[in-house]
Amino acid sequence: MVTRVTAEFEAPEIAESALKKIRETVRGVYSTNFVYNRRSNEAEKLRGGTIYTILPTAVTSKNYLTATLESPSSEDVIPEPARSRKTTVFIVCDGSGTDKIHSILSGMGGTDIYSPSM
Repeated sequence: MVTRVTAEFEAPEIAESALKKIRETVRGVYSTNFVYNRRSNEAEKLRGGTIYTILPTAVTSKNYLTATLESPSSEDVIPEPARSRKTTVFIVCDGSGTDKIHSILSGMGGTDIYSPSM
């Protein structure tokens, strides 16, 4: 019997690590995959960065600079829901390894673990 197991993680890096462990230790896994909001990567890159603003000498000048302003960047320019790095994993397996898969997922921080047979 083919079973699909799903779970949620706080970040894609944690989800990748859990899926790797499942592929290495559980027999009967046909496929693994995960999805997350890719726009959250932009917010992650902004954290701790700097924004540079270039000021021209005059409106009519070309290719001349008078100053460069630096200011700390903030991830607040991206709305809160888009900053979420919540990741959903999908595992398709035969029914024999679901207990071990559930154990690995919960041990590595997975929440909302679901499979139809359990």
